[in-house]
Amino acid sequence: MGGIGKTALAVEAAHRARAEGWFPGGTLFVDLRGYDDDPVTADQAVLALLDALGVRDRDLPPTAQRQYDAYRLLLAEQQNRMLLILDNASDPAQYLPLLPGTDRHRVLITSRDRPDSLPVRLIDLETLDPDDSVALVTRALQDTDERDERVRCEPGALLELADLCGHLPLALQIAAGMLRRRRHRDIASLVAEIRSTGDAIAVLDQGSPGTDLYGRSLVLRPVLETSYRRLPDDQARLLRLLCLAPGAETGTETIAALADVDDETVLSPLEDLAAAHLVTPVRRTGGTGSAVRWRVHDLVRGFGSGVVAGDAVMREEGELARERVLKFYARWADAADDRLRWLPGMEEPERFGDRRQALEWLDGERAGLVAAVGWAQEGRFADAAVRLAWSLREYLSWRRYFDDWIDVMEAARDVACHAGNRPNEAMASDSLGVALREAGRAEEAIDAHTRAHHLLQAAGDQHREAMTWNNLGNALQEAGRVEEAIDAYARSRDLHQAAGDQHREAMTWNNLGIALRRAGRVEEAIDAYTRSRDLLQAAGDQHREAMAWNNLGVALREAGRAEEAIAANGKSFEIHREFEDWYGAGETLHNLAMIHETAHRTAEARSVYLQCADAFTRADALAEATIARTRAAELSEQPD
Repeated sequence: MGGIGKTALAVEAAHRARAEGWFPGGTLFVDLRGYDDDPVTADQAVLALLDALGVRDRDLPPTAQRQYDAYRLLLAEQQNRMLLILDNASDPAQYLPLLPGTDRHRVLITSRDRPDSLPVRLIDLETLDPDDSVALVTRALQDTDERDERVRCEPGALLELADLCGHLPLALQIAAGMLRRRRHRDIASLVAEIRSTGDAIAVLDQGSPGTDLYGRSLVLRPVLETSYRRLPDDQARLLRLLCLAPGAETGTETIAALADVDDETVLSPLEDLAAAHLVTPVRRTGGTGSAVRWRVHDLVRGFGSGVVAGDAVMREEGELARERVLKFYARWADAADDRLRWLPGMEEPERFGDRRQALEWLDGERAGLVAAVGWAQEGRFADAAVRLAWSLREYLSWRRYFDDWIDVMEAARDVACHAGNRPNEAMASDSLGVALREAGRAEEAIDAHTRAHHLLQAAGDQHREAMTWNNLGNALQEAGRVEEAIDAYARSRDLHQAAGDQHREAMTWNNLGIALRRAGRVEEAIDAYTRSRDLLQAAGDQHREAMAWNNLGVALREAGRAEEAIAANGKSFEIHREFEDWYGAGETLHNLAMIHETAHRTAEARSVYLQCADAFTRADALAEATIARTRAAELSEQPD
């Protein structure tokens, strides 16, 4: 893309190649200015090349064709290899007539557009890695003044600045120039300025120090504008809409919804935008959706959003596109949620044939789904965004994305509170409490659940109040307030029994068992877990049945009933493995390993700890995996 550093890399490579003696015949350089208003033509470029080769004035052939002939003859007669750099080309017509016609010499061409129709070697340049971005700015400052201590004193601010520059060399170069000029101010001040405006392009262009070593202006917006202006109308529209997409990477079918076309129709202009390096295709392996997602650079996104914001017609077009994306997301997130919650006897959800398909789709779209819920603060999108938030609760819990879960539930709660919808506020507060508890914020969770059950009591909604008491019990237990938790679970159980909701009664029995076990009432806990398991079996909820089996195994172990405990944990593991719930499998295997340890079966315990570590690794729970692996290593040092 523009600003990636193509020219600088080409010139640096040429210098190093010359130093190595690769091109004893010398180097020729032509700036074709392909993205200026008046690009250099091949006919103009050949005159500059002939001049560099010593052909000028009266020696210059009178016609363009004879000039090309003379140019190629000189290169053919040149026995020493030469390097020809044709910089900043926008069209093959600018450089094809300039190719030497002999394989003795080498040609390096830089462009923002991939010449896919030509059999040439292509090298795509990406943005810098974060460490290289930091190194670029660091070197730029310390080469000017070795006493500049800001990069040493503010490593966090420097990395944040590199992120705000999108790791684009041109933006980083501008930022370095600004820091040199404002040498008595810290790096954090520039970061704060960019964050406060929300427009990195405007801040950097306004503070640009001038031109680079090649005499080119150090500005971002003109670079992006020239690429944008060259696009056909359909591609320009697609780029604008893609800049409004909620995630950094977007799937093909989501972009099709944005553009209001089908998947096949949108692919060709996306590929054209990729050839112009305005979007980047990102290949994903596996899954049921498209193998390719599309990424827009942050600075391109900011530019495109600014174009839309500056035109009333484009703004309305953008709002309609966002509505379509929300509708698309809400439909399929709803279907995926139905699949995750599906039990035998329920109606089959559309599209997703099993849990794996639903999870794969949700995994691929997660960033966009969560960001789209954030649109709930805009009144036009509030209802659809809140509907989307409800559809994500089970998934975010399943995958243990607690920060995302908190974000979407806070958005749903705020919208409901603003609208005066107390039942929805209560449900959002209750779900928020669960997420806060899972994130280790138990006291905040208690506050959220307490708010929820007060609202539901006032509304007379005993069904949802029962669920809130159960969740409050979980938070109280997490906070170490076990007796209060037991009371909350008893209230929940009684309300569920009165309503005849055996499925939720089962979940409450399970949680009550945990609290009873923690209170030292192990036999009561075993009875509670057994009731939970039996009710869950009757409901066909195998996943939660696995949790009940696991907890029953723990209680049986504490009661000294080791063989029964092993059988219970084994049943739990089988179900977790079938569901590919690797975190749950890891917890069960950890409990099973502890049973073997207690029974002094060292070899069996070591083997199960290793299986446990593998399961936690597959769940991306690396800390838990390390603990299990360490315990296995410790047991290896003990005699069997």
